[in-house]
Amino acid sequence: MKKIFTLVAALVVAAAAFAQTAEEIISRMEQELDKHKNDGICMITDIKVPVAGTISTKSYTLGDKMRIVTNTMGMEVIVWMDNENEWTYNSKKNEVEIKKAKPKTNAESEGDMEMFDGLSEGYDISIDKETGKTWELLCKKSKSNKEKDAPKKITIIVSKASYLPLSLSTKMSGMTLTMHDFVFGVNERQVTFNAADYPSATIVDKR
Repeated sequence: MKKIFTLVAALVVAAAAFAQTAEEIISRMEQELDKHKNDGICMITDIKVPVAGTISTKSYTLGDKMRIVTNTMGMEVIVWMDNENEWTYNSKKNEVEIKKAKPKTNAESEGDMEMFDGLSEGYDISIDKETGKTWELLCKKSKSNKEKDAPKKITIIVSKASYLPLSLSTKMSGMTLTMHDFVFGVNERQVTFNAADYPSATIVDKR
């Protein structure tokens, strides 16, 4: 009995030693994300709009290149972007329109991953829920955060195994945005338009 009590006590002490604060988890997550910043990232983004419903996109980002795939109302729209040009494929028209690229916002140039930046400084973070495999962190905008467009609240689910995010949810301008299914590692072919992949499509060059 004494041995069992000693073992249980040791396990409790060990568990306490490995317990982490929300700030420590976020800091470790930011370190892990930083390791992958040059690998490129693929993710799914769901945007829930009142009345219109949910629009889901899959994006691939590598350096200054990006590809966004959207399926809506039976139509596939694919957009490729770099610093100079933008290609838009419309499956309904079977057409690719090429035009000069517009200046990118930070969100576009980083594939929305900038939402993970500055959480340690601009938000008050707490562990809202916890399972054996994940932490659900609640990030509330702090009074010291003067960023006008920063969301008031962000929820992030972090993997205990990798410390990488599994999802991020927030509300912006009346819309609910959820990013999930993050995959690190994107190649050039995934973000580069190739006309040979659309041999029957009409090319409309508006540059």
